[in-house]
Amino acid sequence: MDIKYRKIEPGDNERVKYVIRTSLEEFGGKRPGTAYYDTELNNMFEAYNKPRAAYFVAIADGQIVGTGGVQQLKGTYENICELQKVYLLKDYRGYGIGRHIVELCIEAAKNFGYDAIYLETFPNMKAAQKLYKKLGFKFIEHSIGYSGHNTNEIWMLKKLK
Repeated sequence: MDIKYRKIEPGDNERVKYVIRTSLEEFGGKRPGTAYYDTELNNMFEAYNKPRAAYFVAIADGQIVGTGGVQQLKGTYENICELQKVYLLKDYRGYGIGRHIVELCIEAAKNFGYDAIYLETFPNMKAAQKLYKKLGFKFIEHSIGYSGHNTNEIWMLKKLK
């Protein structure tokens, strides 16, 4: 499978929103308190077009099939970014695409000088949790900062320094 990776571009917003919402629906995430209802979904390019933020897309068969990004974690003065909106369409899982997106995000976070990366996910996203553990994320007991997603029950952190 030929996959290309790049940063999000202005014309990607609608397809990125489709990938995120389709993936969330599959895992029961079409409910308030999840990324499904984030207002930034309509303008993902603009939401990440700022210092110390990056959002990546994976392209296969001429379409965006996976997404993920990092930016400063809201609600904290610590030098921590949040791994955000890492989603992959069902037919493209198991090919290492999600891993590559997360690795791009980790590299970006290091280049931006963050001390750690925080993430939140759902308990039923077992494959994602397994990937995060392989990449050095550790489970933590509580949420950090303010992601705006009060229904996520799994929190993980990866120290970069």
